[in-house]
Amino acid sequence: MILVHGRGATAESILTLADDLELEDVAYCAPQAAGQTWYPYSFLAPIDRNEPGISSGIRVIASLIDRLATDGVDVTRIGLLGFSQGACLSLEFAARHARHYAGVFCLSGGLIGPPGTPRNYAGSFGGTRVLLGCSDVDPHVPIERVHESVVVLRRMGAAVDERIYPGKGHAVNADEIAAVRAVMQATA
Repeated sequence: MILVHGRGATAESILTLADDLELEDVAYCAPQAAGQTWYPYSFLAPIDRNEPGISSGIRVIASLIDRLATDGVDVTRIGLLGFSQGACLSLEFAARHARHYAGVFCLSGGLIGPPGTPRNYAGSFGGTRVLLGCSDVDPHVPIERVHESVVVLRRMGAAVDERIYPGKGHAVNADEIAAVRAVMQATA
């Protein structure tokens, strides 16, 4: 499973989720963003303002997947999990590189770009289970973006589980951890 950290965090900090997930026989890798941020502005900013950061982050994830595939790991056995900025980057990567994954887990995030961004992604998720978990009062992620992302991903053939948590703020919660665990155990 590839774990992608949020703004101001580290690869080491997102790897602590591995302990919470309690998944046996799962290897975790977590890339580190330069300066602890994948791109400089909000994920809702115009995409060109966040370049070359977005493209660089997407290349990092693509490179990890290519390396795992070279080592004999089938892409259908790879899960992507991100929190906050890492959730946005992971989800945008998955949409731009749609295929069947073990699971895609977007915790407090959504697809990147300002309102009205064209979402004409090619490819299909082929039934990949995707979790979008977010609070209804997240100060960084408008609930409308979560709903929009769900519509796009379903159109692309993902089996989306949207979970909105009333009043929870910007954090990972136990229900999300249990949902990720269940999806990953089902792929074993």
